Amino acid sequence: MVITMGSKRGGSFVSRGSEFVVVANRLPVDRIVGEDGKPAWRRSPGGLVSAIAPVMRSRKGTWIGWAGAPDEEFDPFEEDGMSLHPIAQSAEEVRLYYEGFSNATLWPLYHDVVAPPVYDRAMWDAYVRVNNRFAEAAAEVAAEGAMVWVQDYQLQLVPAMLRKLRPDLRIGFFLHIPFPPLELFWQLPWRRQILEGLLGADLVGFQLPGAAANFVRLCRRLLDARHVKQDVLWEGRIVRARAFPISVDVEELNDLVARPDVRERAQEIRADLGDATVLLGVDRLDYTKGITQRLQAFGELFGDGRLSPGQAVLVQIATPSRERVEQYQLLREEIEQQVGRINGEYGEIGFPVVHYMHSSYDRAELAALYLAADVMVVTPLRDGMNLVAKEYVACRSDLRGALVLSEFAGAAMELRRGAFQVNPYDIDGLKGTLLAALEAGPGEQARRMRTMRRRVTEHDVDRWAKTFLSELENPARPEPADPPPVAVQAG
Repeated sequence: MVITMGSKRGGSFVSRGSEFVVVANRLPVDRIVGEDGKPAWRRSPGGLVSAIAPVMRSRKGTWIGWAGAPDEEFDPFEEDGMSLHPIAQSAEEVRLYYEGFSNATLWPLYHDVVAPPVYDRAMWDAYVRVNNRFAEAAAEVAAEGAMVWVQDYQLQLVPAMLRKLRPDLRIGFFLHIPFPPLELFWQLPWRRQILEGLLGADLVGFQLPGAAANFVRLCRRLLDARHVKQDVLWEGRIVRARAFPISVDVEELNDLVARPDVRERAQEIRADLGDATVLLGVDRLDYTKGITQRLQAFGELFGDGRLSPGQAVLVQIATPSRERVEQYQLLREEIEQQVGRINGEYGEIGFPVVHYMHSSYDRAELAALYLAADVMVVTPLRDGMNLVAKEYVACRSDLRGALVLSEFAGAAMELRRGAFQVNPYDIDGLKGTLLAALEAGPGEQARRMRTMRRRVTEHDVDRWAKTFLSELENPARPEPADPPPVAVQAG
């Protein structure tokens, strides 16, 4: 499909084409160097792209996003059957809008202020400017009455900006990270603008019911907006706040773990690690992921004599993330020093107790690691969902393995009956939970894994996308309010 760019006439947009538009910070493709040495595009891994790509094709959709390179402009193009509309960003905008307001202000604030947020007016100005650019692009490419689905915390102003330009559109927004309670959100100098931005949508989706409730409560307290249960009445419209827990592409993962090369790779990993019980952590290098607490607890188990070298080993994958941000640079140094200290104190020649890799791995290698791991350790201090936990469960059709899962991950609500749940701030509790998972027998593993797999299989990422879009397509009907009390006349 050729994207027909719109133009402004008399303040309104005309000449529109796409019936379904996704607006996300990044395009669903990564720029690579092809075999011929020329630049090329490859579809990005991940469940979101897998879930939305079929909808894009069937609905003549367009995906709007940044191509990942600052100070470069690209014309709209097609890739993997999708029409893609790149948004340009300068290096300064990447620094202020993305690394700055999105990830130095909103990210820590929305994750329970695990790190102190930075409140900077220049960052806010860049956030407004870039959000407006995304909104204008969506207004240009969307067909009359089209459905527009805006993704995540980087673009919270887009719904209201887009509604002002194109009131004919059906606009949905989904927040992939937690949404904070009133007491934390109140810190934000631009709190009102963010809420009003989100209220431009017809449907605002969150990972958990508690996040949707936080949003409604804030609308009432901060904007004095009326609401009926989870429906906020705003500017003559009904804005629905609902929970849609995101999931993983179970079919893709089943196909991966069935491949002979993936199974052979899993056996190689086990052979390389010897007879030790294998614990696995797979995280972005981020201060919300609880990596330092995990390492501390694991190291202390050796110090206490409850584990010995060669008995258990932790493989920790820390995918590079936001490497130009100072807090992330300091975190990497801290973790690497911690790993070195643990291995120096408790490791033996040929038997390090922690194998630490600061690098990215493709989906096949991750699937092999999931198959090789006896215990998956997912211990974030705060997480919107955490799909690694669900990926591990989806890969274990053999009903083996154990999942240690933080109570503060969104996935904890869905997997509570099968996971070994833990408070990652409680180091002694974390140590005990790790040992319990290590000591679980095959029968207990199978019982727990079967329960978790049923949930993940029945609620995969395809169901998540279809549920959200079905809700967005249906006209808003306010939930019934409690009936008023009946007046009783005396006498």
